[in-house]
Amino acid sequence: MELDRKILGFKRVLFHPDISPHLTFAFIPSRTVVAAPHKVILKESFSDFAVLQSMIHEIWARFNSSTSIELMRYTPTDCFETFPFPSGYDLNRTIEQIGRIYYEFRSELMIRNNEGLTKTYNRLHDPNEQSTDFVKFRNLHDQLDRAILDAYGWPDIQAKRQFLLDYEEDEHDELSPTTKRKPWHFRWTDSIRDEVLARLLDLNVKRAEEELLTISATLPEAKGRKNSPKRKIE
Repeated sequence: MELDRKILGFKRVLFHPDISPHLTFAFIPSRTVVAAPHKVILKESFSDFAVLQSMIHEIWARFNSSTSIELMRYTPTDCFETFPFPSGYDLNRTIEQIGRIYYEFRSELMIRNNEGLTKTYNRLHDPNEQSTDFVKFRNLHDQLDRAILDAYGWPDIQAKRQFLLDYEEDEHDELSPTTKRKPWHFRWTDSIRDEVLARLLDLNVKRAEEELLTISATLPEAKGRKNSPKRKIE
């Protein structure tokens, strides 16, 4: 009921499946009835989409999800509400533009191939897929990631996605079918991923401390001691 009330002011919202092998946001009409446990995010701009679809957010979401390497459960309380968005991203025209270009190209690609999001991203992460469309799609990923990194003020992180295995397969695993898809992922290296995650965690802590200080300053007992030294939050 609360979602029905809040969603009235939106023409469209972002949707993400509860469990998915890929981070895949898509816009749906706001009056669409979404079955639980799938997720609805009350955001409707291409800037919102660009940030959430970026590798930066994927790193955060996979770190906070409670599923295996191959699958992720996107839970808003852990993956979305805790995520420190870049300041001013919603007014950043570069982010809005690349978000729109990426989204529209992806939509055209799915229609052209008559394939949904999962199959489209399976092909994106497949190093054997070298068609012109998917080379362009991968370039758009890099452009989108670059725009988000710049929005955080991290120009020193020079990251480009590449094909890497998420884990090493056991060649002697008799239970694994020979046709099983290798765990290739078109992503950043582990060192870049760890650096970005560390910065996001640090930013998350700083934002939380700022919120606590703001809340404490508005409490009745805070009045009259505005000039007292601030106590360090441990």
